[in-house]
Amino acid sequence: MGVEVSGVLGILILILDIWAIIQTLQSSTTTGRKILWVLLILLLPFVGLILWFFLGPRGMRGA
Repeated sequence: MGVEVSGVLGILILILDIWAIIQTLQSSTTTGRKILWVLLILLLPFVGLILWFFLGPRGMRGA
């Protein structure tokens, strides 16, 4: 059962990482910052996602 849970968790993190990368690329921040955020998310999928959620660019949502 542990393998199934970790597999589902891995897929969920992958989906959220892809969503975060798309949101970052659509944001109005500079190209350099976009590249840094995408690299952070790709190299550290779970930690990068959490950092992006709290500190990353906010996309087209306003700020």
